[in-house]
Amino acid sequence: MAENTTINAASYDSKGKKSNTVALPSNLFDGTINMPVMHQAVKAYLANQRQGNAATKTRGFVIGGNQKPWKQKGTGRARQGSTRAPHWVGGGTVFGPTPRSYAQYVPRKVRALARKSAFNARARENALFVIESFDIAQPKTSELLSLLTTLGVNGKKVLILTNGVNHNVYMSGRNLPTTHVMPYSDVSTYHILWSEVVLVEGSALGTAEPVEEAEVEAAPRAAKKTARKSATKTAGRKTVAKKTVAKKSTAKKAAAKKTAAKKKGK
Repeated sequence: MAENTTINAASYDSKGKKSNTVALPSNLFDGTINMPVMHQAVKAYLANQRQGNAATKTRGFVIGGNQKPWKQKGTGRARQGSTRAPHWVGGGTVFGPTPRSYAQYVPRKVRALARKSAFNARARENALFVIESFDIAQPKTSELLSLLTTLGVNGKKVLILTNGVNHNVYMSGRNLPTTHVMPYSDVSTYHILWSEVVLVEGSALGTAEPVEEAEVEAAPRAAKKTARKSATKTAGRKTVAKKTVAKKSTAKKAAAKKTAAKKKGK
């Protein structure tokens, strides 16, 4: 499901005071919600967390049982070859689990689509807040808890996405059982769907990134440089074309002179 409408989100400062409403980037927040893809991504994520260590011993790995319990005939009992057969107490296991990998591969574009769908789902529910910046000078759980309380999300499953690794924010939220802090670039579909509220740092989305003057000045310079290169190439082509035309005309004149000389000699 996709819509071409702009999706907005509330923006707050580091203290939890609402500043304004910002338009979320259209390349990521375009209204797409693909449920099957999200299910596939979450299922693969959970499967990849499994260690696959479950193991049992077959009759070949159980200690003992090398000697025949009793002779083949004459005892009146059923013939037996080993006390480690599956039907004996302490015997081996038939078709038991063995160490294996549960890893599932999901293509990169499918993972990206699932992540986009999860973000759009939270944005459509008004459960995505943009924080201008997490100004926490030192690890302090009370500061982060105060922010969550001001936003009214304390007690909910909160996912905090920072612009890069932010040690102070991570250490501040590590002791909160329903709060998970991680870099924006590392978030997966599972983490977004696990949460009830998503707090994203503005600079991670690009909504608060000012354009530097050096970049503005570099743009016209690059354009001028490109124009010079194209002009030089065009001039070179024209020069080559002129030389080719001159060579052809010289060759024609020489051929005409030779023909005229032959006629005079006859």
